[in-house]
Amino acid sequence: MMNRRRFVQLGLSALVLSGPLAGCTRLHAERDRPQRFLSAADDANGQHLITLADHQGHVLARVPVAERCHGGCVRPGSAQVAVFARRPGRELYILDGREGALLHQLSSGDKHHFYGHGVFSEDGQYLYATANHFNDGQGQVRVYDARQQYQWVADFPVGGMDPHELRLHPDGNTLVIAMGGILTHPDYDRIKLNIDSMRPALVLMNRQTGEIEQRHEPSHHQLSCHHLDISPEGVVIAGYQFEGPEWERPPLIARLDTRSGLFSEVALPAEALAAMNNYVASVAVSTRGPLAAITAPRGNRVVLINYLSGEYVADIHLPDAAGVLPAPQEGFVVTSGLGGIYLLDEQKYTATLLNPEELHWDNHLTALES
Repeated sequence: MMNRRRFVQLGLSALVLSGPLAGCTRLHAERDRPQRFLSAADDANGQHLITLADHQGHVLARVPVAERCHGGCVRPGSAQVAVFARRPGRELYILDGREGALLHQLSSGDKHHFYGHGVFSEDGQYLYATANHFNDGQGQVRVYDARQQYQWVADFPVGGMDPHELRLHPDGNTLVIAMGGILTHPDYDRIKLNIDSMRPALVLMNRQTGEIEQRHEPSHHQLSCHHLDISPEGVVIAGYQFEGPEWERPPLIARLDTRSGLFSEVALPAEALAAMNNYVASVAVSTRGPLAAITAPRGNRVVLINYLSGEYVADIHLPDAAGVLPAPQEGFVVTSGLGGIYLLDEQKYTATLLNPEELHWDNHLTALES
């Protein structure tokens, strides 16, 4: 078993050889304009699935699994896709993204559970997964070596609780982590144990060393920061889930320019903010222009903002809007937790049903390489 010190030494050596911007263009080219995507879903009988579909709404494959899954990530240069169990699940599934075949199934390890998200290094060697060390409730990024059958190699503390979605920065070296700040324990399923004292944050971590390089906290300690995406320019858009009184209307979208370190929260029209019902499920930024789409399933809304300026653009009604990805030509593909795959028109601000497939889609879509 490789210890953390040895992992850091190897990582720093690789950084010197490759340089901080190696592969940056390739990373965003792979994410842009997906022809197919993967998502967790449940069918009408309650069977948990990992599902492959295309941007026209056709379901291509269904892989039955024992527990509900959440987010996924593609291994660069490979057909492999990692899919994580939903909190407090402990399973990690490795699939062939071309055929939908299950290749490996791994566990989070003793006294850990996953938070449903992960991301690969640009060279595809390391998989970084957010996890809870539930003995002390502290969040970690667990590191796995994909070239060694996904052997666990290191843990990096995130400096708080409930790390959730994470992305790789365009520099190839920085992990951007949404940290919800909520204490949970698998003995209590999904019950939130520290609502009065939670400390959410948006964190930037050096993936080679585990060093925290930036930490930004929301304007209210009960704004749980769970989901995010990052633009080619290094602008992060993050979504909150408010754990305070339901009648309050705090901001629900954060913006971080990682180049300057400027952190702010997006002002929405009062009607649009109220319609989101204090809950963001998923965030996707377009690589064709400065649009970001934010889904709010409890409010049946998708909100569009200009991620460069931080300005509100529009909000579109879409029932139980769940997962979202940029569409191949323009607009966004959005799934519904009630069933159906939609195409959102970014010019007309309308949503068109592509396929009324009766699957209960989860909140995240993963773009697959063509």
